[in-house]
Amino acid sequence: MRGLPLAAWAYVCGVVALAAGLIATSSFADLDWTKLAVLALLFLICDSAPARLNITRARVSLSFAASLASVVLLGPVGAALLGLCALVTGQRFFAPVKRVFNGAQFALSGFIAGTVFNLLGGDRFHPEQARWVENVIGPFLGALVAFVLVNLALMAGVLLASRQAAPRELLHEYGQLAVGCLGYGMVGLLIAGLWPGVGPFAAVLVLLPLFIARWAMDQAYAQQQAHAATLASLCQAVETKDFYTRGHSERVSRGSVMIAQEIGMRADRVEAIRYAGMLHDVGKLGVPTKVLQKSGSLTEEEFAAIQLHPMRGLEIVREIGFLDEALAGIMHHHEKMNGRGYPMGLAGDEIPEFARVISVADAFDSMTSNRSYRAARTKEEAIEELRRGMGDHFDPAMVEAFLQALERDGWEPPRPVVLPDDDIVETTQQDHDDPSTPLRVAGGDEARR
Repeated sequence: MRGLPLAAWAYVCGVVALAAGLIATSSFADLDWTKLAVLALLFLICDSAPARLNITRARVSLSFAASLASVVLLGPVGAALLGLCALVTGQRFFAPVKRVFNGAQFALSGFIAGTVFNLLGGDRFHPEQARWVENVIGPFLGALVAFVLVNLALMAGVLLASRQAAPRELLHEYGQLAVGCLGYGMVGLLIAGLWPGVGPFAAVLVLLPLFIARWAMDQAYAQQQAHAATLASLCQAVETKDFYTRGHSERVSRGSVMIAQEIGMRADRVEAIRYAGMLHDVGKLGVPTKVLQKSGSLTEEEFAAIQLHPMRGLEIVREIGFLDEALAGIMHHHEKMNGRGYPMGLAGDEIPEFARVISVADAFDSMTSNRSYRAARTKEEAIEELRRGMGDHFDPAMVEAFLQALERDGWEPPRPVVLPDDDIVETTQQDHDDPSTPLRVAGGDEARR
Protein backbone atom coordinates (compact mmCIF):
# COMPACT_ATOMS: atom_id res chain seq x y z
CA MET A 1 0.00 0.00 0.00
CA ARG A 2 3.06 2.26 -0.01
CA GLY A 3 3.14 5.07 -2.49
CA LEU A 4 -0.61 5.18 -2.98
CA PRO A 5 -1.85 8.02 -5.20
CA LEU A 6 -3.84 10.78 -3.53
CA ALA A 7 -7.07 9.46 -5.05
CA ALA A 8 -6.48 6.03 -3.49
CA TRP A 9 -5.77 7.54 -0.07
CA ALA A 10 -8.94 9.59 -0.30
CA TYR A 11 -10.90 6.47 -1.24
CA VAL A 12 -9.46 4.43 1.65
CA CYS A 13 -10.14 7.23 4.14
CA GLY A 14 -13.69 7.58 2.85
CA VAL A 15 -14.44 3.85 3.24
CA VAL A 16 -12.92 3.79 6.74
CA ALA A 17 -14.84 6.92 7.80
CA LEU A 18 -18.11 5.49 6.50
CA ALA A 19 -17.62 2.24 8.41
CA ALA A 20 -16.59 4.06 11.60
CA GLY A 21 -19.57 6.37 11.42
CA LEU A 22 -21.93 3.48 10.81
CA ILE A 23 -20.72 1.55 13.84
CA ALA A 24 -20.53 4.64 16.07
CA THR A 25 -24.19 5.47 15.44
CA SER A 26 -25.46 1.91 15.92
CA SER A 27 -27.12 0.47 19.00
CA PHE A 28 -25.64 -2.62 20.67
CA ALA A 29 -28.40 -3.14 23.25
CA ASP A 30 -29.71 -6.42 21.85
CA LEU A 31 -26.39 -7.84 20.74
CA ASP A 32 -25.45 -11.37 21.89
CA TRP A 33 -21.83 -10.86 22.90
CA THR A 34 -21.20 -14.58 23.45
CA LYS A 35 -22.09 -15.40 19.86
CA LEU A 36 -20.01 -12.46 18.69
CA ALA A 37 -16.97 -13.70 20.66
CA VAL A 38 -17.25 -17.24 19.26
CA LEU A 39 -17.71 -16.04 15.68
CA ALA A 40 -14.84 -13.57 16.12
CA LEU A 41 -12.55 -16.43 17.13
CA LEU A 42 -13.72 -18.45 14.12
CA PHE A 43 -13.16 -15.41 11.88
CA LEU A 44 -9.56 -15.00 13.07
CA ILE A 45 -8.74 -18.70 12.72
CA CYS A 46 -10.16 -18.83 9.21
CA ASP A 47 -8.62 -15.53 8.12
CA SER A 48 -5.16 -16.71 9.15
CA ALA A 49 -5.16 -19.31 6.37
CA PRO A 50 -6.64 -17.85 3.16
CA ALA A 51 -7.02 -20.06 0.09
CA ARG A 52 -4.84 -19.28 -2.91
CA LEU A 53 -6.45 -18.78 -6.30
CA ASN A 54 -5.06 -18.87 -9.83
CA ILE A 55 -5.27 -15.08 -9.94
CA THR A 56 -2.30 -12.80 -9.54
CA ARG A 57 -1.93 -11.67 -5.91
CA ALA A 58 -5.46 -12.91 -5.08
CA ARG A 59 -6.53 -15.01 -2.11
CA VAL A 60 -9.96 -15.71 -0.68
CA SER A 61 -10.43 -15.69 3.08
CA LEU A 62 -12.30 -18.52 4.77
CA SER A 63 -13.63 -15.88 7.17
CA PHE A 64 -16.50 -15.32 4.72
CA ALA A 65 -18.22 -18.25 6.49
CA ALA A 66 -18.08 -16.53 9.90
CA SER A 67 -19.19 -13.22 8.43
CA LEU A 68 -22.26 -14.71 6.76
CA ALA A 69 -23.15 -16.68 9.89
CA SER A 70 -23.10 -13.41 11.82
CA VAL A 71 -25.55 -11.89 9.34
CA VAL A 72 -28.10 -14.51 10.43
CA LEU A 73 -27.17 -14.87 14.11
CA LEU A 74 -26.29 -11.27 15.01
CA GLY A 75 -27.98 -9.00 12.49
CA PRO A 76 -26.48 -6.02 10.63
CA VAL A 77 -24.76 -4.40 13.60
CA GLY A 78 -23.23 -7.64 14.85
CA ALA A 79 -22.00 -8.48 11.34
CA ALA A 80 -20.41 -5.05 11.09
CA LEU A 81 -18.64 -5.47 14.44
CA LEU A 82 -17.39 -8.91 13.42
CA GLY A 83 -15.89 -7.40 10.29
CA LEU A 84 -13.61 -5.29 12.47
CA CYS A 85 -11.76 -8.49 13.36
CA ALA A 86 -9.89 -8.01 10.09
CA LEU A 87 -7.91 -5.32 11.93
CA VAL A 88 -6.08 -8.07 13.86
CA THR A 89 -5.94 -10.63 11.06
CA GLY A 90 -3.56 -13.56 11.31
CA GLN A 91 -2.02 -12.61 7.97
CA ARG A 92 0.98 -10.80 9.41
CA PHE A 93 2.28 -9.52 6.10
CA PHE A 94 -0.61 -7.05 5.81
CA ALA A 95 0.43 -3.44 6.32
CA PRO A 96 -1.52 -1.41 8.95
CA VAL A 97 -3.36 0.66 6.35
CA LYS A 98 -4.46 -2.51 4.57
CA ARG A 99 -5.69 -4.01 7.84
CA VAL A 100 -7.74 -0.89 8.57
CA PHE A 101 -9.20 -0.89 5.07
CA ASN A 102 -10.03 -4.62 5.27
CA GLY A 103 -11.76 -4.09 8.62
CA ALA A 104 -13.87 -1.29 7.16
CA GLN A 105 -14.54 -3.33 4.04
CA PHE A 106 -15.82 -6.35 6.00
CA ALA A 107 -17.82 -4.12 8.37
CA LEU A 108 -19.66 -2.40 5.51
CA SER A 109 -20.21 -5.68 3.66
CA GLY A 110 -21.60 -7.31 6.81
CA PHE A 111 -23.91 -4.42 7.64
CA ILE A 112 -25.33 -4.19 4.11
CA ALA A 113 -25.74 -7.98 3.90
CA GLY A 114 -27.54 -8.01 7.27
CA THR A 115 -29.82 -5.24 6.11
CA VAL A 116 -30.65 -7.13 2.90
CA PHE A 117 -31.34 -10.28 4.96
CA ASN A 118 -33.83 -8.36 7.12
CA LEU A 119 -35.46 -6.60 4.17
CA LEU A 120 -36.08 -9.98 2.52
CA GLY A 121 -37.80 -11.19 5.68
CA GLY A 122 -35.06 -13.39 7.09
CA ASP A 123 -35.31 -11.87 10.57
CA ARG A 124 -38.92 -13.07 10.92
CA PHE A 125 -37.73 -16.64 11.38
CA HIS A 126 -35.58 -18.19 14.10
CA PRO A 127 -33.36 -21.28 14.00
CA GLU A 128 -35.52 -22.98 16.65
CA GLN A 129 -38.55 -22.95 14.35
CA ALA A 130 -39.50 -25.88 12.13
CA ARG A 131 -38.37 -25.70 8.48
CA TRP A 132 -36.20 -22.71 9.36
CA VAL A 133 -33.63 -23.39 6.64
CA GLU A 134 -36.30 -23.55 3.95
CA ASN A 135 -37.72 -20.22 5.08
CA VAL A 136 -34.46 -18.30 5.23
CA ILE A 137 -32.54 -19.75 2.30
CA GLY A 138 -33.92 -17.09 -0.05
CA PRO A 139 -33.08 -14.13 2.24
CA PHE A 140 -29.71 -15.72 3.01
CA LEU A 141 -28.81 -16.06 -0.67
CA GLY A 142 -29.75 -12.41 -1.17
CA ALA A 143 -27.55 -11.41 1.77
CA LEU A 144 -24.71 -13.59 0.47
CA VAL A 145 -24.77 -12.02 -2.97
CA ALA A 146 -24.96 -8.54 -1.44
CA PHE A 147 -22.00 -9.28 0.85
CA VAL A 148 -19.81 -10.57 -1.99
CA LEU A 149 -20.74 -7.77 -4.38
CA VAL A 150 -20.06 -5.03 -1.82
CA ASN A 151 -16.82 -6.68 -0.72
CA LEU A 152 -15.50 -7.06 -4.25
CA ALA A 153 -16.71 -3.60 -5.30
CA LEU A 154 -14.88 -1.96 -2.41
CA MET A 155 -11.73 -3.91 -3.24
CA ALA A 156 -12.03 -3.02 -6.94
CA GLY A 157 -12.36 0.63 -6.00
CA VAL A 158 -9.03 0.76 -4.22
CA LEU A 159 -7.29 -1.20 -7.00
CA LEU A 160 -8.63 1.17 -9.65
CA ALA A 161 -7.92 4.30 -7.60
CA SER A 162 -4.34 3.13 -7.00
CA ARG A 163 -3.96 2.14 -10.67
CA GLN A 164 -2.95 -1.40 -9.72
CA ALA A 165 -5.44 -2.94 -12.15
CA ALA A 166 -7.51 -2.03 -15.20
CA PRO A 167 -11.30 -2.45 -15.32
CA ARG A 168 -11.13 -5.15 -18.01
CA GLU A 169 -8.55 -7.07 -15.99
CA LEU A 170 -10.78 -6.98 -12.92
CA LEU A 171 -13.79 -8.22 -14.85
CA HIS A 172 -11.72 -11.12 -16.14
CA GLU A 173 -10.38 -12.14 -12.74
CA TYR A 174 -13.31 -11.40 -10.42
CA GLY A 175 -15.45 -14.26 -11.72
CA GLN A 176 -13.27 -16.91 -10.11
CA LEU A 177 -12.82 -14.83 -6.97
CA ALA A 178 -16.59 -14.35 -6.61
CA VAL A 179 -17.18 -18.11 -6.88
CA GLY A 180 -14.74 -18.77 -4.05
CA CYS A 181 -16.35 -16.12 -1.86
CA LEU A 182 -19.87 -17.42 -2.54
CA GLY A 183 -18.78 -20.96 -1.76
CA TYR A 184 -17.26 -20.11 1.62
CA GLY A 185 -20.17 -17.81 2.42
CA MET A 186 -22.66 -20.67 2.06
CA VAL A 187 -21.01 -22.37 5.02
CA GLY A 188 -22.36 -19.48 7.11
CA LEU A 189 -25.87 -20.88 6.72
CA LEU A 190 -24.63 -24.24 7.99
CA ILE A 191 -23.15 -22.59 11.10
CA ALA A 192 -26.39 -20.72 11.79
CA GLY A 193 -28.47 -23.84 11.27
CA LEU A 194 -26.34 -25.93 13.64
CA TRP A 195 -26.18 -23.29 16.37
CA PRO A 196 -29.56 -24.05 18.10
CA GLY A 197 -28.63 -27.70 18.52
CA VAL A 198 -24.95 -27.59 19.45
CA GLY A 199 -24.37 -23.94 20.37
CA PRO A 200 -20.85 -22.54 19.97
CA PHE A 201 -19.63 -26.01 19.02
CA ALA A 202 -21.18 -25.31 15.58
CA ALA A 203 -18.15 -23.15 14.81
CA VAL A 204 -15.83 -26.06 15.57
CA LEU A 205 -17.81 -28.49 13.41
CA VAL A 206 -17.39 -26.38 10.28
CA LEU A 207 -13.63 -25.96 10.64
CA LEU A 208 -12.89 -29.39 9.18
CA PRO A 209 -14.93 -28.97 5.97
CA LEU A 210 -13.63 -25.42 5.61
CA PHE A 211 -10.01 -26.47 5.78
CA ILE A 212 -10.65 -29.44 3.52
CA ALA A 213 -12.04 -26.97 0.98
CA ARG A 214 -8.97 -24.80 1.46
CA TRP A 215 -6.73 -27.82 0.92
CA ALA A 216 -8.57 -28.65 -2.30
CA MET A 217 -8.14 -25.09 -3.58
CA ASP A 218 -4.46 -25.19 -2.70
CA GLN A 219 -4.11 -28.42 -4.67
CA ALA A 220 -5.77 -26.78 -7.66
CA TYR A 221 -3.40 -23.83 -7.30
CA ALA A 222 -0.37 -26.11 -7.11
CA GLN A 223 -1.57 -28.02 -10.17
CA GLN A 224 -1.97 -24.77 -12.08
CA GLN A 225 1.55 -23.72 -11.15
CA ALA A 226 2.86 -27.09 -12.28
CA HIS A 227 1.06 -26.62 -15.61
CA ALA A 228 2.65 -23.20 -16.02
CA ALA A 229 6.11 -24.57 -15.20
CA THR A 230 5.66 -27.38 -17.74
CA LEU A 231 4.66 -24.96 -20.47
CA ALA A 232 7.51 -22.60 -19.61
CA SER A 233 9.97 -25.49 -19.94
CA LEU A 234 8.62 -26.37 -23.37
CA CYS A 235 8.88 -22.74 -24.47
CA GLN A 236 12.45 -22.54 -23.21
CA ALA A 237 13.34 -25.68 -25.15
CA VAL A 238 11.97 -24.11 -28.34
CA GLU A 239 13.80 -20.85 -27.85
CA THR A 240 17.18 -22.52 -27.35
CA LYS A 241 17.19 -23.07 -31.11
CA ASP A 242 17.56 -19.32 -31.69
CA PHE A 243 18.66 -16.78 -29.09
CA TYR A 244 16.91 -14.03 -31.01
CA THR A 245 13.49 -15.54 -30.26
CA ARG A 246 13.92 -15.48 -26.48
CA GLY A 247 10.69 -14.29 -24.87
CA HIS A 248 8.75 -14.50 -28.14
CA SER A 249 6.32 -17.14 -26.87
CA GLU A 250 5.58 -15.20 -23.71
CA ARG A 251 4.89 -12.01 -25.66
CA VAL A 252 2.67 -13.79 -28.19
CA SER A 253 0.77 -15.25 -25.25
CA ARG A 254 0.30 -11.78 -23.76
CA GLY A 255 -0.76 -10.30 -27.11
CA SER A 256 -3.24 -13.12 -27.68
CA VAL A 257 -4.78 -12.49 -24.26
CA MET A 258 -5.09 -8.78 -25.09
CA ILE A 259 -7.10 -9.62 -28.21
CA ALA A 260 -9.18 -12.28 -26.47
CA GLN A 261 -10.19 -9.90 -23.70
CA GLU A 262 -10.92 -7.12 -26.18
CA ILE A 263 -13.37 -9.28 -28.16
CA GLY A 264 -15.04 -10.47 -24.95
CA MET A 265 -13.96 -14.09 -24.66
CA ARG A 266 -15.02 -15.97 -21.53
CA ALA A 267 -12.42 -16.20 -18.77
CA ASP A 268 -11.81 -19.93 -19.33
CA ARG A 269 -11.18 -19.37 -23.05
CA VAL A 270 -8.84 -16.47 -22.29
CA GLU A 271 -6.82 -18.80 -20.09
CA ALA A 272 -6.78 -21.43 -22.85
CA ILE A 273 -5.55 -18.93 -25.44
CA ARG A 274 -2.83 -17.89 -23.00
CA TYR A 275 -1.55 -21.47 -23.19
CA ALA A 276 -1.96 -21.58 -26.97
CA GLY A 277 0.11 -18.42 -27.37
CA MET A 278 2.86 -19.84 -25.19
CA LEU A 279 3.03 -23.09 -27.15
CA HIS A 280 2.24 -21.91 -30.66
CA ASP A 281 5.78 -22.65 -31.90
CA VAL A 282 6.46 -25.80 -29.88
CA GLY A 283 6.49 -27.75 -33.16
CA LYS A 284 9.86 -26.16 -33.94
CA LEU A 285 11.31 -28.84 -31.70
CA GLY A 286 10.60 -31.25 -34.57
CA VAL A 287 12.25 -29.07 -37.23
CA PRO A 288 16.01 -29.50 -37.79
CA THR A 289 17.95 -26.60 -36.31
CA LYS A 290 19.93 -26.18 -39.54
CA VAL A 291 16.66 -25.52 -41.37
CA LEU A 292 15.44 -22.95 -38.84
CA GLN A 293 18.79 -21.17 -38.90
CA LYS A 294 19.50 -21.39 -42.62
CA SER A 295 20.55 -18.03 -44.00
CA GLY A 296 20.02 -18.75 -47.71
CA SER A 297 17.02 -19.86 -49.70
CA LEU A 298 15.22 -22.98 -48.52
CA THR A 299 14.81 -26.07 -50.63
CA GLU A 300 11.31 -27.37 -51.22
CA GLU A 301 11.96 -30.10 -48.62
CA GLU A 302 13.19 -27.59 -46.06
CA PHE A 303 10.20 -25.33 -46.69
CA ALA A 304 7.92 -28.32 -46.23
CA ALA A 305 9.59 -29.00 -42.86
CA ILE A 306 8.80 -25.42 -41.81
CA GLN A 307 5.20 -25.82 -42.95
CA LEU A 308 4.81 -28.97 -40.89
CA HIS A 309 5.85 -27.40 -37.58
CA PRO A 310 2.26 -26.59 -36.50
CA MET A 311 1.32 -30.25 -36.98
CA ARG A 312 4.40 -31.36 -35.08
CA GLY A 313 3.39 -29.00 -32.30
CA LEU A 314 -0.01 -30.66 -32.12
CA GLU A 315 1.64 -34.07 -31.93
CA ILE A 316 3.85 -32.94 -29.05
CA VAL A 317 1.14 -31.45 -26.84
CA ARG A 318 -2.08 -33.18 -27.88
CA GLU A 319 -2.02 -35.48 -24.82
CA ILE A 320 -1.90 -32.52 -22.41
CA GLY A 321 -5.54 -32.64 -21.36
CA PHE A 322 -5.97 -29.13 -20.02
CA LEU A 323 -5.08 -27.44 -23.33
CA ASP A 324 -8.47 -28.20 -24.94
CA GLU A 325 -9.25 -25.48 -27.50
CA ALA A 326 -5.66 -24.28 -27.41
CA LEU A 327 -4.72 -27.22 -29.64
CA ALA A 328 -6.61 -25.71 -32.58
CA GLY A 329 -4.71 -22.44 -32.14
CA ILE A 330 -1.36 -24.24 -32.14
CA MET A 331 -2.30 -26.29 -35.21
CA HIS A 332 -3.62 -23.47 -37.41
CA HIS A 333 -1.87 -20.26 -36.40
CA HIS A 334 -0.15 -20.02 -39.82
CA GLU A 335 -3.35 -20.27 -41.84
CA LYS A 336 -4.32 -17.14 -43.79
CA MET A 337 -7.68 -15.61 -44.50
CA ASN A 338 -7.08 -16.01 -48.26
CA GLY A 339 -6.51 -19.76 -47.90
CA ARG A 340 -2.81 -19.63 -48.83
CA GLY A 341 -1.46 -20.45 -45.38
CA TYR A 342 -0.39 -23.77 -43.90
CA PRO A 343 -0.60 -26.58 -42.92
CA MET A 344 -4.11 -27.16 -44.32
CA GLY A 345 -4.88 -24.09 -46.42
CA LEU A 346 -7.98 -23.11 -44.45
CA ALA A 347 -9.65 -19.82 -45.35
CA GLY A 348 -11.86 -17.25 -43.63
CA ASP A 349 -14.10 -18.62 -40.91
CA GLU A 350 -12.75 -22.12 -41.50
CA ILE A 351 -9.75 -21.01 -39.46
CA PRO A 352 -10.37 -21.54 -35.72
CA GLU A 353 -10.83 -18.34 -33.73
CA PHE A 354 -7.83 -19.09 -31.52
CA ALA A 355 -5.59 -19.39 -34.59
CA ARG A 356 -6.83 -16.06 -36.00
CA VAL A 357 -6.01 -14.39 -32.69
CA ILE A 358 -2.54 -15.89 -32.35
CA SER A 359 -1.66 -15.07 -35.95
CA VAL A 360 -1.97 -11.33 -35.29
CA ALA A 361 -0.04 -11.36 -32.00
CA ASP A 362 2.66 -13.61 -33.52
CA ALA A 363 3.24 -11.37 -36.52
CA PHE A 364 3.30 -8.15 -34.49
CA ASP A 365 5.88 -9.45 -32.02
CA SER A 366 8.07 -10.84 -34.79
CA MET A 367 8.10 -7.51 -36.59
CA THR A 368 8.84 -5.48 -33.46
CA SER A 369 11.66 -7.77 -32.26
CA ASN A 370 15.34 -7.55 -33.15
CA ARG A 371 16.65 -10.26 -35.45
CA SER A 372 20.20 -11.15 -36.40
CA TYR A 373 19.61 -9.81 -39.92
CA ARG A 374 17.66 -6.64 -39.08
CA ALA A 375 16.72 -4.26 -36.29
CA ALA A 376 13.26 -4.28 -34.80
CA ARG A 377 10.63 -2.43 -36.78
CA THR A 378 8.83 0.40 -35.09
CA LYS A 379 5.39 -0.11 -33.63
CA GLU A 380 3.95 2.16 -36.31
CA GLU A 381 5.56 0.12 -39.11
CA ALA A 382 4.24 -3.11 -37.63
CA ILE A 383 0.74 -1.66 -37.29
CA GLU A 384 0.83 -0.56 -40.91
CA GLU A 385 1.83 -4.08 -41.96
CA LEU A 386 -1.02 -5.57 -39.94
CA ARG A 387 -3.48 -3.19 -41.60
CA ARG A 388 -2.06 -4.04 -45.01
CA GLY A 389 -2.69 -7.72 -44.35
CA MET A 390 -6.29 -7.32 -43.11
CA GLY A 391 -8.70 -9.59 -44.98
CA ASP A 392 -5.89 -11.24 -46.93
CA HIS A 393 -3.54 -12.53 -44.24
CA PHE A 394 -5.26 -11.53 -40.98
CA ASP A 395 -8.82 -11.47 -39.67
CA PRO A 396 -9.76 -7.75 -39.72
CA ALA A 397 -11.75 -8.08 -36.48
CA MET A 398 -8.73 -9.48 -34.65
CA VAL A 399 -6.42 -6.78 -35.99
CA GLU A 400 -8.80 -4.03 -34.90
CA ALA A 401 -9.20 -5.61 -31.47
CA PHE A 402 -5.43 -5.84 -31.06
CA LEU A 403 -4.89 -2.24 -32.12
CA GLN A 404 -7.52 -1.01 -29.65
CA ALA A 405 -5.92 -3.01 -26.84
CA LEU A 406 -2.49 -1.83 -27.93
CA GLU A 407 -3.54 1.81 -27.78
CA ARG A 408 -5.00 1.35 -24.30
CA ASP A 409 -2.47 -1.00 -22.68
CA GLY A 410 0.70 -0.37 -24.67
CA TRP A 411 3.31 -2.98 -25.55
CA GLU A 412 6.45 -3.86 -23.66
CA PRO A 413 9.26 -4.21 -26.22
CA PRO A 414 11.60 -7.21 -26.07
CA ARG A 415 14.73 -6.90 -24.00
CA PRO A 416 18.03 -6.61 -25.88
CA VAL A 417 19.43 -10.00 -26.85
CA VAL A 418 22.65 -10.89 -25.02
CA LEU A 419 24.50 -13.70 -26.73
CA PRO A 420 26.69 -16.05 -24.64
CA ASP A 421 30.43 -15.43 -24.76
CA ASP A 422 31.51 -19.05 -24.42
CA ASP A 423 29.84 -20.54 -27.48
CA ILE A 424 29.35 -19.95 -31.17
CA VAL A 425 25.70 -19.21 -31.77
CA GLU A 426 24.14 -19.76 -35.17
CA THR A 427 21.24 -17.42 -35.88
CA THR A 428 18.67 -17.49 -38.65
CA GLN A 429 18.63 -14.98 -41.48
CA GLN A 430 14.90 -15.51 -42.06
CA ASP A 431 11.76 -15.52 -39.94
CA HIS A 432 8.71 -17.47 -40.99
CA ASP A 433 6.59 -15.46 -38.49
CA ASP A 434 7.38 -12.07 -40.06
CA PRO A 435 4.85 -11.27 -42.82
CA SER A 436 6.97 -8.38 -44.08
CA THR A 437 10.02 -10.61 -44.70
CA PRO A 438 8.79 -13.77 -46.45
CA LEU A 439 10.82 -16.93 -46.64
CA ARG A 440 12.95 -17.49 -49.75
CA VAL A 441 12.48 -20.84 -51.47
CA ALA A 442 14.89 -21.98 -54.14
CA GLY A 443 13.35 -23.10 -57.41
CA GLY A 444 9.96 -21.64 -56.56
CA ASP A 445 8.45 -18.21 -56.07
CA GLU A 446 10.88 -15.45 -55.24
CA ALA A 447 9.16 -15.13 -51.88
CA ARG A 448 6.76 -17.41 -50.05
CA ARG A 449 4.39 -15.53 -47.75
